[in-house]
Amino acid sequence: MVPSGVDERLPPGPPADAASAVALAKARAVARALPGSVVLGADTIVVLDGEILGKPGGAAAAVRMLRRLRNRAHEVLTAVAIVGAGEPRERTATVLTRVTMRDYSDADIDDYVATGEPLDKAGAYAVQEGGQRLVAQVDGCYTNVVGLPVTTTRTLLASFGVSVIGPG
Repeated sequence: MVPSGVDERLPPGPPADAASAVALAKARAVARALPGSVVLGADTIVVLDGEILGKPGGAAAAVRMLRRLRNRAHEVLTAVAIVGAGEPRERTATVLTRVTMRDYSDADIDDYVATGEPLDKAGAYAVQEGGQRLVAQVDGCYTNVVGLPVTTTRTLLASFGVSVIGPG
């Protein structure tokens, strides 16, 4: 993993296009530093009623987000970009998964936020960690909600001649 140093603020436009632009910017930035490599960049966003819920940045914002998500469905979009360093080839794909949250209590929110886990997560939860107890249902790709849709990523990498072997 190589940090891209890219500003992750989403550009204006449809959420899927915005996430794709950020993922591609990340991949391009790292590809410039690693000539001859195939580079993967990704960006995950949470969308509720057409509004993007980014990383909360603080406990109060995390509480507000989790209250808004309570007992509702939202979308998780992850854009994946692959850049072949030193060649003009780029590919992107965006995966959408629908997540329905439980009807959790304010105490559940407070307990979860107190762990610090949601503070750097889009939508203020991590389905693969403690946030799993807030989730009622995942419709679609689970690994997308974690942050990297494995099947789509494998397909994109294969188009660059990169084989990925392992679970998922």
